[in-house]
Amino acid sequence: MIRVEGGRPLRGTVRAAGSKNAVLPAVMASLLTTEPVILENVPHLLDVESAVALARALGKEATWQDSVIVLTGGGELAQEAPPALVQRMRASFLALGPLLARTKEAWMPLPGGCAIGPRPVDLHLMGLRRLGASLDLRGGTVHAQAARLKGTTVYLDYPSVGATEQLLLAAALAHGTTSIVNPSREPEVVDLADLLAAMGAEVTWWGDRITICGQASLGGAVHRVIPDRVEAGTYVLAGAITRGEVTVEGARPDHLDALLAKLSEAGATVETDGDRITVGVDGRPEAVNVQTLPYPGFPTDLQPPMIAFLSTARGRSTVRETVFASRFNYVGALARMGAQIRVSGDTVLTDGVETLRGAEVEATDIRAGAALVLAALAAADRTEIRGEEHIARGYADLPGGLRRLGAEVWAAD
Repeated sequence: MIRVEGGRPLRGTVRAAGSKNAVLPAVMASLLTTEPVILENVPHLLDVESAVALARALGKEATWQDSVIVLTGGGELAQEAPPALVQRMRASFLALGPLLARTKEAWMPLPGGCAIGPRPVDLHLMGLRRLGASLDLRGGTVHAQAARLKGTTVYLDYPSVGATEQLLLAAALAHGTTSIVNPSREPEVVDLADLLAAMGAEVTWWGDRITICGQASLGGAVHRVIPDRVEAGTYVLAGAITRGEVTVEGARPDHLDALLAKLSEAGATVETDGDRITVGVDGRPEAVNVQTLPYPGFPTDLQPPMIAFLSTARGRSTVRETVFASRFNYVGALARMGAQIRVSGDTVLTDGVETLRGAEVEATDIRAGAALVLAALAAADRTEIRGEEHIARGYADLPGGLRRLGAEVWAAD
């Protein structure tokens, strides 16, 4: 359980950790080579631990010291992924493409992860079939076979992050050139492409497509993971919701253009300087309307923290979720904290209140947990948040970072 004594404006400087959503596919990329892959700026998170455990189970050796993971091992890979590990998080499914490319046959259980509505892997499977894989889905497990994947053109009906990453990983060892049309442009996808290029793949961006020329083998690489834009955004929103001023160092302001634009529209003071973002709020912010979209649109992972911030704004805000269905499981908890909030289809409407109140609430997923912590920081008294294990999957010591900014927040039994 996390306990928060609210009502304190947060001020000061905190440093963004490396991106969780970039590390996970990077760990899976290590399956493509027999040579060492060294990942720097790695955050200490439960999801990263799960990814490393999966890599080990599939035949890699891994050491993790401070913020550096070294993945080695030139032996044969296992062809079957352990269901218990894959079901911990959705990103585990990204091991399918590399396993198939290296071993010619693989068994991969369907993935687990956060309870934020249907997140099918149909685009993953369609893309692998286009590359020449034979796929059979039985009993919740995908059985994939291919003597060698072959380059082709794959059109994605939706710019799915996971499907784009899956295709990049699989095409890196395919015979010939693969073009992914309408790919995801998320910074984490670009980061994976940069890693694959460092490993010897030929990756080129051409407007609305990515072209990757497959190689017979890939080498090792040293790769520094990009900063976590969601963690950075959560910290600046923590300062904003408490009417304080927070600076995040080690960030990529250009990865947060949509959030910073909306905060400016709400009346916040926003400054960027190199890898620093400073956001301050003096008085109640103004209501704004938000719609989540694929990058460079407003990120779906910042939708719950943004709604927490808007729950104390002046006027009515509407936030439409277009990326993931059922991502409003935390709305009832915000209502218990005094938010005037309701869900209408894919949209949340909130009439901002002057002050939230403390309550006993429960986090149901990573970003819902962040939203409840932010609401607790702005509440007039104590809030107790259960489900802290979800928060630990996506944030490298969020309570500790908030304490450095002056918050009264701590873990309790």
